[in-house]
Amino acid sequence: MVAAAVLILTGRDSSPPGIDLGALSDGSGGRGGDPFTASNASDADLERRAAAGHSHVLYAKSPGGVFATARRVERYRPLVERTARESGTDPDVLEGLLFLEGAGRPDAMASEDPEAAAGLTQILAETGTSLLGMSIDVRRSGRLTRRIRRAQSQGLEGRVRRLEGRRRRVDDRFAPAKAIAAAGRYLELARKRFGRSDLAVESYHSGIGNLEQALRAYAGGDASGKSIADVVEEADLSYAKLYFGSSPRSHEAAYRIFARLGDDSATYLWRVFAAREIMRLFRNDEAKLDQLDALQTAKGSDEEVLHPPGDTKVFEDAGQIEDAYGDGDLDTFPDEPGRTGLRRDPRMGQLARRLDQAPRVYRGLRPQAFALATFLGQSVRELSGSRAPLTITSTVRDTDYQRLLVRRNPEATDAYSLHTTGFAFDIRRRYPGGRRQAEAFQFALDRLQSLNLIAWVREPGAIHITVSGEAAELESLLE
Repeated sequence: MVAAAVLILTGRDSSPPGIDLGALSDGSGGRGGDPFTASNASDADLERRAAAGHSHVLYAKSPGGVFATARRVERYRPLVERTARESGTDPDVLEGLLFLEGAGRPDAMASEDPEAAAGLTQILAETGTSLLGMSIDVRRSGRLTRRIRRAQSQGLEGRVRRLEGRRRRVDDRFAPAKAIAAAGRYLELARKRFGRSDLAVESYHSGIGNLEQALRAYAGGDASGKSIADVVEEADLSYAKLYFGSSPRSHEAAYRIFARLGDDSATYLWRVFAAREIMRLFRNDEAKLDQLDALQTAKGSDEEVLHPPGDTKVFEDAGQIEDAYGDGDLDTFPDEPGRTGLRRDPRMGQLARRLDQAPRVYRGLRPQAFALATFLGQSVRELSGSRAPLTITSTVRDTDYQRLLVRRNPEATDAYSLHTTGFAFDIRRRYPGGRRQAEAFQFALDRLQSLNLIAWVREPGAIHITVSGEAAELESLLE
């Protein structure tokens, strides 16, 4: 969504290892630097990880699903390529923007307010008229929109089409060719201002003004009198560097600029790249896209993409879990909040007795998941300044335990559960350290998701987290 002109003019692919998630100590609390730096990875690696980590929402929320949306977007490819040539924009990125913004629907509207974002490229009325040279009669457009809604409710399709034609003539945002061309003009303007295409695309949602403030805050020093393009060039600032280099502890001022927007602005570029990948698969590998679609929509997160059914060992009974402990395929999760930053719920494994097992059997995780959970707990403690531990309520289960749980807990699935693989755990949604602890936890979840190391989802009483097998590098950091 293009930001208002007032702001503009002032404002899961496998990746190679090498992401440095901080120099962790033995867990006693001492740690140097920022626990979420990713300085050892290239921009391309970070972009691929972030796109994969933020792709679930496109599969889950695309109107009619990703295939229907991709078919709608594909119709505009000739217009996209023409605009890309004229504006010097990557056509695949522009197409991804169309997918994310209007989902290929020329009549898409963010709200009933005609001033709000509308059309194929979701442009605000003020931005369209004051910055992009679009013809937009808000009063007439709003009146026609209300008439269109009434005709739609009465099933008068012919009247709907006639009214939509009239609206296109008074509001360029609803004319696909003009809307795409306007998006191209915006990206060209922003690219010239910043000197980089990735920053131009990110600013489409966050606004040039907001992004410029964040970049200047990140660069620091005396930037007065310098153009933002010069600041970007001198500091070699890509968007990946800005995003992954900003946190509550490092370049905090830049981080806070995005945090105060509160509308997922910071991850906009990653979602555009995710949409670009969907369109690539739609054209070149529909079978792979169909497979991903099934995995992405199976649960409330992309946890099955991280661990597809049939590709990951499931523990069928307690005997298999015991064997995994013996083989080093599972680590016992200790109740040592001073070391892990996590308090183990004493009720963990409470159904074990009904299976003639000891609760300790159901208190473990895969080494990768254990390492990441400990990293998460320690990081939240350090970022928030609170010594109060979070509570881990559930770890590994077997299918026998899962069947018992389904009878008691409506949130438990009777299908494939990632808990039965040992890669999933739950954190209680209660924060004894208060708001700062809750904010630190949310930041940690978002950043680990952007690194494509976890998938997570909110449940009524807990945050359910699934750890990627790629998190193995954390093990050495925690030894």
